[in-house]
Amino acid sequence: MKEIFDRVLLAGGVIARNLNIKHIISSLTEQLFDITGCNIACFYSLSDTGIRLLYRRGNFQVPEVLNKYDELFQFIIESKESVVLTERKKSPFISILLNDLMESGIAAPIGTNNKVYGFMIMNSINKYFFNRKLLSAIESISKLAGQYFHNSFLHNQLIEYTRKIESLERYQENIFSSMTNMLITTDITGNIKYFNPIAQKTFSLNKSDIGKNIKDVFSGKLTKRMLSYLDLPIQKGIEIIGAEGIYRSKDKEVDFSLNVTPLKTKRKKLEGITLLFHDQSREKELEKKFKKVKEERRLIKDIFSRYLSEEVVSKLMQNPNLIHLGGDKKEATIFFADIRGYTSFSEGKDPEYIVNVLNEYFSEAVEIIIKYRGFIDKFIGDCIMAAWGVPLQTEEEDARLAVSCALEIQEAIKNPKRKFFRGEASNLKIGIGMHTGPLVAGNLGSSRRLDYTVIGDTVNIASRLEGIAGPGEIIITNKTKSYLNNNFKVKSLQPVKVKGKDEPIKIYKVIKKVG
Repeated sequence: MKEIFDRVLLAGGVIARNLNIKHIISSLTEQLFDITGCNIACFYSLSDTGIRLLYRRGNFQVPEVLNKYDELFQFIIESKESVVLTERKKSPFISILLNDLMESGIAAPIGTNNKVYGFMIMNSINKYFFNRKLLSAIESISKLAGQYFHNSFLHNQLIEYTRKIESLERYQENIFSSMTNMLITTDITGNIKYFNPIAQKTFSLNKSDIGKNIKDVFSGKLTKRMLSYLDLPIQKGIEIIGAEGIYRSKDKEVDFSLNVTPLKTKRKKLEGITLLFHDQSREKELEKKFKKVKEERRLIKDIFSRYLSEEVVSKLMQNPNLIHLGGDKKEATIFFADIRGYTSFSEGKDPEYIVNVLNEYFSEAVEIIIKYRGFIDKFIGDCIMAAWGVPLQTEEEDARLAVSCALEIQEAIKNPKRKFFRGEASNLKIGIGMHTGPLVAGNLGSSRRLDYTVIGDTVNIASRLEGIAGPGEIIITNKTKSYLNNNFKVKSLQPVKVKGKDEPIKIYKVIKKVG
């Protein structure tokens, strides 16, 4: 008994080390699994949507979801008591056994006297496994964990409540700071209490104006008629909507419309007024700029979202000036990957089957390319053309990412558990060619129809190397190799003659990644 008591104390100490819910659940399950020596130990959470498995120990299959309206759980929720089934027999609590091989089990509530957060369920392949000593230990640890669980829940609630308050305060300040309208508030006597940054800038206000009467501050800058509107919300409770006027100072004029509304507390007590100036002179200019930015971002999203990682698309949308009609000279790594044996494989086969084979492969390959921040330029039959360094350029990293991507694609093809190239297509392989060099990249077309692509001698050389690459091979040029440092093992091959080049170019076969 003392040994069990000591282990309960030890388990309590382990669980109490961290108030994190995940830690409590994992520690509770691990400790009870080790202390009892049972075959299954599972923690199931209770929520409005049901009972779901969150953590388990043991090598037996168990359900992911349990019926919260089962008699077993309704009894535990109502009584807050543990349930023990000593042997497999007809019982309203038979659902306590999570696997057909289990012969006995126990389910303990995790929570407080007022609330159940989940259930600790343990099973054994032996009858009468859970004796009084084990039941006592399980209940002691479960009740202790339930209190920690509740404390963690309250702690998280407090943190979340504090975070919401801080977030609302920041949100409110951000709203006022980012408003394009000029906001000023006064107390019931007309003294200025607050103005947002745009009001400060537009009306040349400063901190010393806080506490001054608004009519004095704007005297000579607004007409007497406009100033008289400021009295109406206080004196008669009238709102002024869309009053148009002009603010005049020594160095500027602002054409505006003004809303003046009473400022009230939650109990409807009047405590001042709110003035909201709308700068009409800026409206059309802002609307024009907004439409332009919106169109630029729409074009970027339409062109790139299917062929680039979300990270790169996000950067482009934040900086639309990186993309424009026409082309830019860039240093980039171009990648061609072609299926070897495709022509003979496809002969005599149903076109729909061939398309399915290609799409299964393309789906996997594209995800790998996007994972390594590559740009899918186009699909040419059974060939994928991709680029690194466009539209965003990092040179050395581009080459390393491209080669890493090629290796991962080849490894995926070697994997016997792959989800493509199956059945009759299981012998298909890929040859990959790459070259790094200057090219032109950009949107080619018109404002109605744009395609982002790359052109130049670098593209032609990469395509030529793809033709040289054998099944399962990755062939690169000396220029690409120069960016790899010692991160990859490569093998030198016989130089090849390329159309348009006087001298043969050095090429290498990539073997594996070593760093």
